[in-house]
Amino acid sequence: MADEVYGKLLKCYECIRKRTDFKPLVALVLGSGLGDYAKSMTIVDTIPYNEIEGFPVSTVIGHAGQFVLGYVENVPVICMQGRVHFYEGYPVSDVVLPTRLMYKMGAKYLFLTNASGGINSLLKAGDLMMIKDHISLFAPNPLIGPNIEELGTRFPDMSHVYDPKLQELIRKTASELSIDLKEGVYAQLTGPSFESPAEIQLLKHVGADAVGMSTVVEAIAANHMGMRILAISCVCNMAAGISPTPLTHEEVQQAASECAPLFKKLVTGTILKIGKNEDAD
Repeated sequence: MADEVYGKLLKCYECIRKRTDFKPLVALVLGSGLGDYAKSMTIVDTIPYNEIEGFPVSTVIGHAGQFVLGYVENVPVICMQGRVHFYEGYPVSDVVLPTRLMYKMGAKYLFLTNASGGINSLLKAGDLMMIKDHISLFAPNPLIGPNIEELGTRFPDMSHVYDPKLQELIRKTASELSIDLKEGVYAQLTGPSFESPAEIQLLKHVGADAVGMSTVVEAIAANHMGMRILAISCVCNMAAGISPTPLTHEEVQQAASECAPLFKKLVTGTILKIGKNEDAD
């Protein structure tokens, strides 16, 4: 199993390297409704997922399904314009394949973004929430099965998945831009159905501030490899039982689009600070 999963990763890496020798510093994953960020980059190349042998393809509306390689000012970034979700029917090893591939290409930082439903009553639709920790009890762990020794240790520590120093960079950037940044714990459920009101009450009691259908498995895989991780969630609606109206994917996309300008500023400012810190080191 480990040989099969790692072999697939190597094939995808070889396919990418036949096309480009681009080495990113930051790997950026764009969630629902946030894909337009890639247009603000100085683009070097665009690689559709279906042109990478064996690579999973996004099937969700609003997810373009391609890598965008380029620069945020002078910082080399590989951007996932559309991610792959477990609910699309892929094994979890395929869901985290893009993360592992970006690491193999040279990315040291993983910047995760998503659209979420708010659980904490202090949140409202349109808020940006920095993820300080996560709850991974409801999605399959991508490290189950024989350990891939080439990527990381069998039992990785999860005490600080989201890098405390990078959290400070996000806070500083938000303060400089006068962005009201919330902070909280994010829980990933499998989807594709939205959560029931009873499930939301359960999540609330175990300490989740927001919920979605992605991100956590990617963070676990990246942490396993020693990447430095930071994450921002765009709260696009209030979750079931908190929101008085039924939830729709269209609502999520619209809310994400509305908060996109602030999101772009926050992501750009943070990436530039990461680049400066690298230069200083």
